[in-house]
Formats: sequence, structure tokens, C-alpha cells
Amino acid sequence: MIEYVKGSLAELTPATATVECAGVGYLCNISVNTFSALQGKQDALLYVYESIREDAWTLFGFASKAERELFLQLISVSGVGGNTARTMLSSFSVSELAAIIMNGDERMLKTVKGLGTKTAQRVIVELKDKVTTLALDSDGSMPSKSEDTATINNEVYNEALDAMRALGFPPAPASKVIRSILKEEPSMPVEKVIKQALKMM
Repeated sequence: MIEYVKGSLAELTPATATVECAGVGYLCNISVNTFSALQGKQDALLYVYESIREDAWTLFGFASKAERELFLQLISVSGVGGNTARTMLSSFSVSELAAIIMNGDERMLKTVKGLGTKTAQRVIVELKDKVTTLALDSDGSMPSKSEDTATINNEVYNEALDAMRALGFPPAPASKVIRSILKEEPSMPVEKVIKQALKMM
């Protein structure tokens, strides 16, 4: 089993990172959070999860062990595959997502594109008691629930995300940008959110 890959960062996109180790390039699927952590760096260390199936061998890379641990917990839930878990980790930070699960906030979970009601409920039921330590911020405090839940207008968020997808933008980075805009200005109308997101993508 591969624990991590460490080497020069040969290529980086919001969805993948290629790390060259001893002349071999390892293509790792990454979250937007890991992408942000790697931007501007020439070297990288990614903790790895290997997904091995009959028809594919896929590597998922993570900037921290905490992100990988939460990823492993997410894919242990029926109905959550690697790509869905990666989208969830792209939409929230590790501590935010863990706090959302721990607080049983089904509404926020369902803002993740492709995550239905039943799957969101399963994630909460099965992981609620397992993510406590991951829900702590780096200073050991619990993220504010109101910050994660109260400031996002779901209707505007969904309309803006659908528009960005229609314009050809990947859903995960678009989701993160739209969420940050709505956290800053919760009452912004959807057309202005889209315009602002286009400037930031």
C-alpha cells in the first residue's frame, strides 16, 4: 500500500496533481482544498488512498492526514464513492464538513452537488459519532455552526451553481467560490453572484 508520494509537482489542476518521484509521475485526484494548499509550490507531499478495481487503479491525494481520514470515513458509507467524497471535501474544509455531520445538518450536506437526501441522512447517522476530533479547528475550537449554516441562501446557491456548470465550469471549485461570496454577502441576488463568481474563477 502506498502511504504517501513525495517529489516535484509536475502538474497541478483543481482536480488533479501529478507528483514525480524517482522519474515516475503519479497522477492523484485531489480536492479543491488540497489544490489550494499546493498552489505556488514546486514540491509536494500527498497522503494517498488507492482505489483498485478490475477496470481501474486510481490514486486520491490529500494535503493532510485529517483530510484522508475523513475521506475514508465518507466512502465507508453506502452510496458515497470516491468522487462524491472528493466533491464534499472540495465544498467544505475538513473541520467544517465534520462539524456539519456532527451537528446533523442535513440541509447543508445536500448543498453538495449530487448528494441526495437519503445519502446525506446515511452520512450523518453513520459518521456523527466518528468525526468529533476532525470537527475541531487548528486551534482546538469548534467551528461556529451559524457561520456554516445561517449565511448561505440555498436557492441562490443552487441557481448560481447550475449557471456556472452550464457555462462549463467544474462544480467543485465553482461551489467553493459561490459559497465564499454568499458568506460575505448573504443577500446578494443570483445574477450578481454569478458575475462575481466569473471574475473569481
